[in-house]
Order: sequence, then C-alpha cells, then structure tokens
Amino acid sequence: MTPLPHSPAAERNQGPILDMLRTLLNARGRALEIASGTGQHAAHFAAALPGWQWQPSDQGDAGFDAIRGWAAQAGARNVAPARRLDVRDARWPSGGEPFAEPFDLIYAANLLHISPWACCGGLMQGAARHLAPDGQLIVYGPFIEASVPTAPSNLAFDADLRRRDAAWGLRALNEVAREAQAAGLALSERHALPANNLLLVFKRAR
Repeated sequence: MTPLPHSPAAERNQGPILDMLRTLLNARGRALEIASGTGQHAAHFAAALPGWQWQPSDQGDAGFDAIRGWAAQAGARNVAPARRLDVRDARWPSGGEPFAEPFDLIYAANLLHISPWACCGGLMQGAARHLAPDGQLIVYGPFIEASVPTAPSNLAFDADLRRRDAAWGLRALNEVAREAQAAGLALSERHALPANNLLLVFKRAR
C-alpha cells in the first residue's frame, strides 16, 4: 500500500488544536475545513468529535485521495467527500452543488501566511456568508502582533516564506482583524498555542 502524504507539522499541532476545539465547540455541529491539505486534521478531529459532520475542502482536487485515505485510516465516517474551494471565489464551493446548510464551524489552519493576502478577505467574506448565526470561524497559525515581540523563529520563517513567494508571509493580526470587521465578523478570542502559533476565534459582530 502506498503511504499517505504526511505533514509533520499537522501531526505535531493537531493535539493542542483539538484540546482547544473541545473547549470551544458544542457536542454536535457541522464543520467546514478550508485548505485541508493532507487531510490529517480532518481525520483526527472528526474521529475525536463524533457528533460533528466534517466537510473538508481544498483549492484543487490533487489531495482528495489523501483526505479520503486519512479519514478511512482513522475510522472517521463523519468526514464528507472533499470539495474544491478557493476562498477568493464569490461562491463556495467553487464547483458542483452549493452547500445546503450553514456551518457551525469554519476552520482554517496555516492558510493565511502561505497564500496571497486576498485570501484573507476571501476567507472572512466567505465565512460571513456560510456561518450559522452563532457559528465560529477558527483560524490557526503564526501571526505578527504589534504589542507582542515576534519570536526569532517566526521572523526567520517569515523571511523564508517571502523568499519563496513575494505574496506570502506572516500576517499582522490587526490587519486580519480589520478584514474580519469589514465582513461583519469580530475577533472574539485569542489563544496562544505551542511553537509560537495562535488560535483565533471570530464570530459575527453584535
């Protein structure tokens, strides 16, 4: 059997992220994961949260077999077939049947710093369209904060990203929050996680 694509970072961070999800989520709900990548998070979270229906997605379909494979390996029958979704599109998903119901959770890990800045606005606008009234947008990754010294490892990571692609790089948290506000969302919670990453919770502005 061919080994499934594997992300060491996803394996390292899925435990701490799951611990936070357990404190933030109800027992049941519908989740849309943006940029599911290898599918390790979808499989791990869905298996651990059996009351949740998990909808993975990615910009292209090249990784859909891996997403399906990780879910099968984890015995997570609550993972739906992955959908093609570019956050910058005015319609989610980007093809096929539209999503029939709103989501209680929209989740995106390590997306904003490895994509053009326009993806931040697209994520916020799309979340505003598809979140349930009391739903949460949860965003995980490294950020730059004006009031918090940036870890040297994050500064080096940012420089490396920008060398690889000028459109990439760590995002300033206040600018991300501004894009959320423009979409009618507000930063509700900020949680520090290992390896100088943050888990951010956005909800509809009241």
